[in-house]
Amino acid sequence: MNREVVVTQHAPAAVGPYSQAIQTGSFIFASGQLGLDPQNGQLREGLEAQTRQALDNLSAVLQAAGSSLSQVVKTTIFLVDMAAFPTVNAIYAEYFPGDPPARSTVQVAALPLGGLIEIEAIALSQ
Repeated sequence: MNREVVVTQHAPAAVGPYSQAIQTGSFIFASGQLGLDPQNGQLREGLEAQTRQALDNLSAVLQAAGSSLSQVVKTTIFLVDMAAFPTVNAIYAEYFPGDPPARSTVQVAALPLGGLIEIEAIALSQ
């Protein structure tokens, strides 16, 4: 089975020694995306903006692999504050309107660069 690194400039570059995503067989394993603006590398201001940007970044990575959010089978959301769960849920529902993927959400002590949310995904190739 082949292993292909997925790279796009439409999402922020990795902030460490990892790939934006790896495609193998019929699966794409997308690394966690923060709410970083890919144009300037800065975090968006506030939870809502970071959540939307993280999902937009995830979408860009999947598109670079020839897939899309509609092909996501599992996500994991990392939140600094679980009290943000209702806000994140409402925004998440906009990006996954029907038959959403399986999901886990966990609270973490901190995220890279002071982010408030990080979202990773496993998707099918199209």
